[in-house]
Amino acid sequence: MKTFLAKKETVQAKWHLIDAEGVVLGRLAVKCANIIRGRHQPTYTPNVDAGDHVVIINAEKVVLTGKKEEKNEYMFFSGFVGGESYRKLSLMRERHPEFIIEHAVKGMLPKNRIAAKMLTKLHVFAGPKHTHEAQNPVKISV
Repeated sequence: MKTFLAKKETVQAKWHLIDAEGVVLGRLAVKCANIIRGRHQPTYTPNVDAGDHVVIINAEKVVLTGKKEEKNEYMFFSGFVGGESYRKLSLMRERHPEFIIEHAVKGMLPKNRIAAKMLTKLHVFAGPKHTHEAQNPVKISV
């Protein structure tokens, strides 16, 4: 019996919808990263982008355990000397709640060129409305 290897041409991506309200950030990020990579499919091939699209709504209502809300900080670097700045997670939740989920999912993807393509399949929205109704995403639970 031969091993089946997926090809980019034969892959047909599906759309999934996840409601992040009341869901722990780490569990949500693991689920999303696995769907984006295609690990949930029997035809999973590590070197092929064979994953599905994920639409996440209610990103502002994601839950963090412990004292991560006050203690976690995101580091940004401008590229210039002394251009390092830090922003607390609570501030990012107010201004860009999508960033929290995108950053967590990005950290769970492989660190290579194919991960950048995979990350384009993640669509995060702060509120309950999204712009992908035409793709008929299937709602899944985390």
